[in-house]
Amino acid sequence: MGLSKLVAGVTGAALLTGVTLVAAPGVALAKPVNGHGYDVPAQPYKGNPDKTDWMGSYLVDGKQVWCVEFAYKAPNSDEKYQPGDVLKDKWGNALPDDVAANISYLLLRYGGTQANGDSAALAHLLHTWTSGVPKGDPRLDPNKTFKEIGYDITGHLNSLPADAKAAVDKLRSDAEANRGPWTAKITPPTGPQVIGTPGKWTVQVTNAKGKGMGNVPVALTLADAKVGATQVSTPADGGPLVLDVTPTGANPSVSFSVDSPADRPVVQKPVDVNTQHVVSTGGEKKLTGSAKVPATTAPGQVKVTKTDATTNKGIAGVSLRVTAADKTAPAVKQDGSNLTGQDGKPLVLTTGADGTATVPDLRTPQDICIIEVSAPAGYEQGFDPKSPPSVCGSVKPGEVLALSLTNKPNTPTVPVHIPAGDGPVVANAAVVTQIQPGALVGFGVLVLAGLSAIGLLWRRHVASGR
Repeated sequence: MGLSKLVAGVTGAALLTGVTLVAAPGVALAKPVNGHGYDVPAQPYKGNPDKTDWMGSYLVDGKQVWCVEFAYKAPNSDEKYQPGDVLKDKWGNALPDDVAANISYLLLRYGGTQANGDSAALAHLLHTWTSGVPKGDPRLDPNKTFKEIGYDITGHLNSLPADAKAAVDKLRSDAEANRGPWTAKITPPTGPQVIGTPGKWTVQVTNAKGKGMGNVPVALTLADAKVGATQVSTPADGGPLVLDVTPTGANPSVSFSVDSPADRPVVQKPVDVNTQHVVSTGGEKKLTGSAKVPATTAPGQVKVTKTDATTNKGIAGVSLRVTAADKTAPAVKQDGSNLTGQDGKPLVLTTGADGTATVPDLRTPQDICIIEVSAPAGYEQGFDPKSPPSVCGSVKPGEVLALSLTNKPNTPTVPVHIPAGDGPVVANAAVVTQIQPGALVGFGVLVLAGLSAIGLLWRRHVASGR
């Protein structure tokens, strides 16, 4: 709190020996610098020179700290401190586990507060837990020296302003509910991850009672992935922190780091043994974790169109086989399985009414071939089963590969008109492009019969004189 009798004693000793303390010209003497908090009436003890006790933080080396050795000398702004050690009470006793956990939590949560009420409340609780004694305890005897005197819990609490009193209850309840040890974990998405497409990852921080902790800063490190920000915090309600992580490579991973309350707070001891010990943090311990999941490129699809070579109209009902580039093996689906039919062979699909068929959800990049299985009706003449029509192309991530196949229609039939009898008789015959020997013989017989009939009619005409 304030200056101890030791300071006054040193000053008096200097005067008695005739030594004069003079500051060098132009050099400012370091002194205690208050941070946030309140002055309250001083607790009496032997040799106390101060009229008030400072209930709040101090600024040492530009940092906000709190004292934990009640009645020892307040630290100067440039006070020198040694490396930290586990915090004990003023008389060198180990702190109970729950008290140590409470202090670590409060220093982590409120160590940077700029509210006077919260700062005064934190100072009061720290002195209560490290030097505090109840009414009637002999260590409250005002004849005790600064090294022996205990902290008057009731007296100091009653002297606090209303906002600080309320903050005492708030901080104490907060510590009881949320102290450590904390745990933290990261959970990656359960579904397949696609490069370039965000997935939901979560980070959850929980306290010793298993309750989610809100407003906890989380530092992120990513590989083969990106996220909006790498310095984030858990939601205020203590729910899981949801991260939209976008894979940029085949093995996206996310690591996190969280400062959690140490099991036991760490105190800094001054070089001057008559100066108060200070704490600024709880000696936080890092909670870390990481997760990694595989990611694939975005799936692609193939749209094949079967058209009439003459009319360019779509041909429905055409059977097409989907294969890999070798025209034998099946294509590969996005999940890595083979694209096969119920027979275990490369999938065969049929064009719809518009002459098209679509193959979705294909692994990319991948070369695909579409092979005609059999010719549709009316297109048989141009189909060679030993070398069926086919077309190939490469499916790229997130794209649609458009392929097309054409069928040449069969040669159309031409009607032939043959007169027969007294009236016109029409018979349709297909145009024949190749004449068989048997057909020639039959045709000759018909020609000879026709000639004989014509000769007979001619002779009858001459004989009758007609």
